[in-house]
Amino acid sequence: MRPCKLASINQNTYPDTLPDLRNLGVMLRILIIVNMIGLVAALLKTPAWDGIMQEFMDIAMITQPMLLLNILLLYTLHKPLSRLPYRTGAGIILVLEITLITLVYTWLTWLTNHSTGLADIVRLWILTVVIVVILLGYFNLRNRALSPAFSEARLQALQARIRPHFLFNSINAVLSLIRSEPRRAEQALENMADLFRTLMADNRQLSPLADEVSLCRQYLQLEQLRLGERLQTEWFIENMPGDALIPPLVLQPLLENAVYHGIEPLSTAGMISINIYRKRNIVHLILRNSYQEKGSSHHNGNKMALNNIRERLALHFDAEGKLESQISDNIYQVHISLPFTAARNNHPQNRYP
Repeated sequence: MRPCKLASINQNTYPDTLPDLRNLGVMLRILIIVNMIGLVAALLKTPAWDGIMQEFMDIAMITQPMLLLNILLLYTLHKPLSRLPYRTGAGIILVLEITLITLVYTWLTWLTNHSTGLADIVRLWILTVVIVVILLGYFNLRNRALSPAFSEARLQALQARIRPHFLFNSINAVLSLIRSEPRRAEQALENMADLFRTLMADNRQLSPLADEVSLCRQYLQLEQLRLGERLQTEWFIENMPGDALIPPLVLQPLLENAVYHGIEPLSTAGMISINIYRKRNIVHLILRNSYQEKGSSHHNGNKMALNNIRERLALHFDAEGKLESQISDNIYQVHISLPFTAARNNHPQNRYP
C-alpha cells in the first residue's frame, strides 16, 4: 500500500482564479461594492449633506443599467472565461467592461441629447478601470483568505479530533470478532482502513456525493460494532443525486457528532436518520438524531464541527451553500443545502468565489 501524502498547509497550490460570476453571493458583492463606490463619488462631488442623496441618485441612474448589463454579460461568459489563465481572463473582462460602458454611455447621451467630449469618455474609462481593478483585487484577496491552505489547516484540526475512544473501542470490537466472526472482523478492518485513508487524504477538492455516503456507511458500521442495538439508522436516499459534487467529509463529521453527542449519552436506543435528495437545482442533506439536551456537556465540540463545515461550504459555494441546525422535541437536526453540480470527466472540481 502506498503511503498517503499530505499536502503542506504552508503552501497554496491553487493559482489565482476568477470569481464564480454565476454565484449569487458574487453578484451581490459586485452590486454592493459598485454602489458604495458611487456613494463615495457622491460624497466627494457634493460637500453639502442635503445634496448627497440627489447626487447619488443621479450617479445610480447611469451606473445601474450599466451594472446590470455587465453582470448579465459576465454571467453568460463565465464558462469560457473560467477556462482561461487568470491574467488573460482579467484582461478580457477589463476590455469587455470598457467596450460595454462606452457603448451604453454613448447611447444614453444620444438618447438624452447631451453633448459629450473625449474628456468625459476618458474619465469614464478611468473610473471603469478603477472599479474593475478594485473588484478583481477584492475577490482575489477574498479567495486567498479562504484559500485551501487556511481551510486545510482547519480541516486537519477537525480531523485530528478523531476521538481516541472511537479508535480504541473499534479495535477492541474487531478483536472480539476475530475468533467468532472472522469475516465480519475483516470487513471492519477494511472499513477502518478506508475511513482513515480518506481522513488523511488531500480533501481540498470536491468529490461525488455517492463517495461520501459510502464512507458514512462504513463509519456507522464500525460504530454499530460497539453500540449494537443502541444505534439505529435509517437512510432515505432514493432521490439522492450520487454524482453531485460536495466538499469531502461534510456528512461524516456530522454523523460522528450525532453518535457522540446524541446516541452515546442515551440510556435507551437512539435513531440517526439521513435524508438526501435534490429539489430543482439544490441538493439537500438532512441529518436527524435523538438528542438529550439536558445534561449534555459536549456543545462546544459540536459547534466546532458545524463552524468548520460552514467555512468549507462558504469556500466552495459562497452564499449558495448553507448549514442550519435546530433542536426540537429531543431531535437534533442539521440541514445542508448547496447548488447541484454534476461530476464529469476532467471536471475541475473547484469553485472558489
